[in-house]
Amino acid sequence: MTGSFTLAYVPGVTPGKWARVWQERLPETPLHLVGVPVAEAAAKARAKEADAVLLRLPGDREDLHAIPLYTETTVVVVPKDHELAAAEELSLADLREHVLWQPADDTLRWDEQPGQAPVERPETTAAAVELVAAGVGLLVVPQSLARLHHRKDLKHVPVHDAPQSRVALAWLIEDENPELVEHLIGIVRGRTVNSTRGPAAEPAEKPRKAAAQSKSQSQARQSSGQRQSSGQRQPKKPAKKGAKTRRR
Repeated sequence: MTGSFTLAYVPGVTPGKWARVWQERLPETPLHLVGVPVAEAAAKARAKEADAVLLRLPGDREDLHAIPLYTETTVVVVPKDHELAAAEELSLADLREHVLWQPADDTLRWDEQPGQAPVERPETTAAAVELVAAGVGLLVVPQSLARLHHRKDLKHVPVHDAPQSRVALAWLIEDENPELVEHLIGIVRGRTVNSTRGPAAEPAEKPRKAAAQSKSQSQARQSSGQRQSSGQRQPKKPAKKGAKTRRR
């Protein structure tokens, strides 16, 4: 298979392991990885600037198929010397009295404003992290984004009841490379090179069934032979020496 395939991905998603598997299975079809902002991910696929995109749900899915891959843990980013930094896990109630930044590229969907509303809204998650490091407010994000923007003076703590972000593989409904997309789906879902999508193929099942039937028939013949053998008349044992014979 020749040509090439472009896979776009949003910040925090790490497609490197899937790219390595692709290279092993499809060495003649280069896979190009392109990082894109969250707000542009779906548009890249619709504009056919990417054959598929790894994005976050919930989000814009118009004209796109999407397969959820995994759900991320949500965490709060705090300074290391903050009063909440020592906790192993927090709830939104624990954050109620703190200012929580909501950057313009926020990937979480909130039903209501968490914590105290900030006086402004940072343009990016990176900018919000800088504000937290300066001791101004806190930030709730998917764990992969906290790791992406990690700083030695910051720490992140899981928030068990916060909204969560799901990472999904999406592609245009009117796809021009369906076979290559199928290969990618198999890779991101962890299928082996010989596996197929959906139920196991019939040809792979028939040999096992035939072998089972053959074994069953063989056992039946053996059992039948044993019964016939047991039903045959056994030869008479010779009379013991010295035994008296009946006179006629």
